[in-house]
Amino acid sequence: MNSSKLLRVTAHEAENPTEVSLREAFFLLQPQLKPPFPLSIPSPSEYSQLNLAIAFGILTEPHLAKTHLTHLHAIVIDGYNFFTTTLLKLCNESYPKLLETPRIQILWLTSNLVQVAAVHVDSLIISLLRQTIGGHFSESNLWLCAELVKILSDNWDWILDEPLVLTSALFVYLRLLADHYRLGGSVKLDSLKRMEIDFCIKALRECFSLCLQIGRDLVRLLQDLVHIPEFRDVWKDLLFDPRKFQVLGFTDISGLYRMRTPAHYFLLRITPDMEAHLRFLLTYVNWGSQKRYQAWFAKKHLCWPGSETVIADIIRFICCSHHPPNEIIQSNIISRWAVVGWLLKSCRRNYFEANAKLALFYDWLFFDEKVDSIMNIEPAMLLMVNSVPKYVDLTHTLLEFLFLLVDNYDVSRKEAIVHGVSAALNLLVRKGVVRSLEPLTSCNLLSLLLRERLITFLPRSDPGVVKASSDTCSQRMVTDGEVAPVLEEKG
Repeated sequence: MNSSKLLRVTAHEAENPTEVSLREAFFLLQPQLKPPFPLSIPSPSEYSQLNLAIAFGILTEPHLAKTHLTHLHAIVIDGYNFFTTTLLKLCNESYPKLLETPRIQILWLTSNLVQVAAVHVDSLIISLLRQTIGGHFSESNLWLCAELVKILSDNWDWILDEPLVLTSALFVYLRLLADHYRLGGSVKLDSLKRMEIDFCIKALRECFSLCLQIGRDLVRLLQDLVHIPEFRDVWKDLLFDPRKFQVLGFTDISGLYRMRTPAHYFLLRITPDMEAHLRFLLTYVNWGSQKRYQAWFAKKHLCWPGSETVIADIIRFICCSHHPPNEIIQSNIISRWAVVGWLLKSCRRNYFEANAKLALFYDWLFFDEKVDSIMNIEPAMLLMVNSVPKYVDLTHTLLEFLFLLVDNYDVSRKEAIVHGVSAALNLLVRKGVVRSLEPLTSCNLLSLLLRERLITFLPRSDPGVVKASSDTCSQRMVTDGEVAPVLEEKG
């Protein structure tokens, strides 16, 4: 029987240490939590215990929450640092397990902590933003999306002084809107979509200089929303009248293309649980053991009807936020490219597959080695090379998609995109990620048109353009045993 007042736990599950410390402090100090409150100044250890007790009281006794909050305001001496840090720890570790009442209370508390500009409340909001799940239309998930956008919209003056919160929230809600806008028929969902649109448009129109901190992925997110009238207007201004945003020096969208998106933004669309499981997979799981771990991951994170939408976010995270050290790269641990290959094979609908491929190649289009990391483009290259010959269809599909992007992503700026892809390919060879591109340019299993097109991106002296014998492809069997179980497992 579950006797916990905070978390949903099974009968055989160990007690959560954070909950234990909160509960024990509450029952120890319960007599002091009712007015009139003691006037004595607590010692540091007493202060910590009192914070824990008040937190537990607010989370589990909503009818007394205002009394507990008044008590907290009266005793606070550290700008709410200890109190907010405690809530942050609880959210990061256990938000999915929180019972309904504590969930409601933690959002109520967050709103109140924003109003007093509590220390670390910005981190608390970003932590809660990470708990919103793309493509998940459960009542509890949509409720969390709505509560957070209300807090942000109601505290606009505060958010203007917290640029990381503003840009993080914009990143999250642009991504969520792409999922939410596809569904209709619910008054609650329509109301949520309206709030999300209003928040994002206000941020883009009033704070575009801050929004630029997101970098090029801002464009990737916006292009998924051009069917929404308000965003269509933003898109038109970005392309044809960027001076409307009134940002000094911003005169063309190509300036945004050249800005690499900081890695921390990609964590925003990966829940802490998902991040932990992905990092485990890419840090400890050996080749040959990956199938069962991939099935485990898919069962936990890719099993609901709309979960395909998260695959693009996971691929972006793997490419841009998870950069393993050399000892992992040179070990028997499953490679990033192989996990990406499995994820691409897990896409069953064309729309989500196209988004996943765009996520994989996005940094290629604007690559500049002075700004960008080779680790962001490595997985796509290794996936294409290592899929030859047994999974040559995947290599063919990826090359075809890359050239489609070059020709159509932004026709007016095609020359810059050709330069970006060429710079990416040449750096990958120069730095030894692949010895040459000969496995692709000389592979007869790939169409002649694709091979000839690939050669146009290489300098004439590149060894990758040298024609190999007709059986080059069939001789490339080095990684067959590694790729097969990865790409065949759909999870």
